[in-house]
Formats: sequence, structure tokens, C-alpha cells
Amino acid sequence: MVAQTFFDLENTNQELKSELKDLFINSAVEMDIAGNRKAVVIFVPFRLRKAFRKIHLRLVRELEKKFSGKDVVLVASRRIVRPPKKGSAAQRPRTRTLTAVHDAMLEDVVYPAEIVGKRVRYHLDGSKIMKIFLDPKERNNTENKLETFGGVYRKLTGKDVVFEYPITEA
Repeated sequence: MVAQTFFDLENTNQELKSELKDLFINSAVEMDIAGNRKAVVIFVPFRLRKAFRKIHLRLVRELEKKFSGKDVVLVASRRIVRPPKKGSAAQRPRTRTLTAVHDAMLEDVVYPAEIVGKRVRYHLDGSKIMKIFLDPKERNNTENKLETFGGVYRKLTGKDVVFEYPITEA
């Protein structure tokens, strides 16, 4: 369904046609988010993420028109490598650690907004919630999607996240 929509966009939308010509996706998943909302998560190859970021705003706007009522999120496909065994000479790159991949996924989910701060709140029962502060400059583009961002990130990583904008003193 998503691939067909990409194909239609490439054929009908003149401004996106040249950029979409060389791009492709790995997979797409539809997720249920709290409050009977739905989100379409599109996984793009890691090598093409920069090209997708150039046209991100226009592409997401067009895709959300096609999938009426669903939020669209683009995430790069990344690999998590297990820690090397004791005595092994093999080193795993820092970008392949669980923490690095989860942080990079968080950046992908909230794009075009930037993360300006993170706080981890630990509750007495041992659970923890991450508070992510987003750049207020992109507030008008992303404010209605904060719940979607949290739900998608929870489904992908299993971590609870709350998105906010920092309070600025005038």
C-alpha cells in the first residue's frame, strides 16, 4: 500500500518526482497509538536517510494527505549488534550498540524537530520515563504529533517517553 502510494507520488507530483526517482523503502508498518489514532511507520535504508531528510516535510505532507487521518513517521533501518564475547578481538562499532540505535531512532521519529534536552525520571517502583524537550522553533509542525511520536517510539523500543517543549522565560 505504501509502495503504491510512493509510485503514485513519483508519477503525479512534479516537485517530488526527481527526488523520489532514486529512493526506495525497506518496509512499512501501521501502528495503533493510544486514543484510536493510527500511525504509518516507514523504514528507509540507512544509506538513503539523508536524501529522505531533504524532502521530509513535503513527502510526509503528501503521504498524510493520501492516508487520511494517519500520521506518517520515517525511520532509518539500523542494526543492533550483540556485545563481543570475552576474549574476542572483535570490536563492535559504537553506532551498533543498543543505546546508540535507540537514540538515533528517537532523532528519526521526531524529525524535523530537534531534541534540545533529555531528562530521565525514576519512580519509586523502579519504572522510568524519559522526558524529551523539543526545539520550540518546530512547534507548529510537530505539536499535534507528540502523542504519535511517544506511541511509535514505545512500540519500536519498549521505552516510555514524554515529549515537551521547554518553557522559555520572556
